[in-house]
Amino acid sequence: MGLFVIEDFTTSCGVRVPALRVYYQTFGLPLGSAPVVVVNHAFTGNSEVAGEKGWWGAAIGDHKVIDTLKYTVIAFNIPGNGYMGTEADMITNYQHWEAIDVARIFNYGLQVHFQLQQIFALVGCSLGGGIAWEMAALAPELFQHLVIVAADWKATDWIIGNCLLQEQILKNSNNPLHDARLHAMLCYRTPLSLKMKFERTTHAVSQLYNVESWLLHHGEKLHKRFSLTAYKLMNQLVKTIDISRERGSFAAAVAPITAKITIISTDSDLYFVPQENRDTVAELQELGKEVNYYEIHSVHGHDAFLIEHPQLEYFFRNIF
Repeated sequence: MGLFVIEDFTTSCGVRVPALRVYYQTFGLPLGSAPVVVVNHAFTGNSEVAGEKGWWGAAIGDHKVIDTLKYTVIAFNIPGNGYMGTEADMITNYQHWEAIDVARIFNYGLQVHFQLQQIFALVGCSLGGGIAWEMAALAPELFQHLVIVAADWKATDWIIGNCLLQEQILKNSNNPLHDARLHAMLCYRTPLSLKMKFERTTHAVSQLYNVESWLLHHGEKLHKRFSLTAYKLMNQLVKTIDISRERGSFAAAVAPITAKITIISTDSDLYFVPQENRDTVAELQELGKEVNYYEIHSVHGHDAFLIEHPQLEYFFRNIF
């Protein structure tokens, strides 16, 4: 675990943080001895991307597709996610934070704290993918590869609407984190995936439908390991993803980016829907950008990037 402090950080909304503590983890070869891969975590994820408890251990580790015997892997915690630090590190004024603020923080870590001038690959999943887009727009020559997984460069109307529903649950429920997770899980899966998993069966003891038991289990599980304060912030960050903001357009935002861009969607994703990324790829191609597009074929929807490991590994092999 590592830590650095940014003095006098000011968010894009004008809120000043006198001393912002940023926690991170590194994996693999020592810094300075190998190409660097930066991995941005998703909504309820954290910097522990590899190892015994790593949430993406199927993709990152010794002899894995992102091989820690070949690369140095850096993963930051989104400030306020509660994974490291103390209660003082939590962010309660979440309405005054945007995804671009996190991108600025992460780029500071790479360019100032680690003093890196070139990074082999930046990989972002879901919320982390939106932040990765923001990072590349802010530092267009820093990354050789920009790898976006199950994400988008902007929050669509669909995303913004779901974030509003999440916020209303968080504000009004008697069990806000638990109940918000139930709704979120339905966004992350599909009707077909639930049909195939449960087939309208019931639990032998509780007599609940098994889909109900499964949802309640996920709500309780997140309630035990995550905080309401962190969840409110992450929801706000998803809603504010938009690299075109104050740059005029997507085309203007990506024009300076020199990275080779890889975008990976899932054909059944109901959250970051694939058509948005297909449109993005078409626009990038029109702009003359070097871009590759892949789709995971799965019934599992948004969460397929955490489930369909062989397909994801196959796509990653073209980079790593």
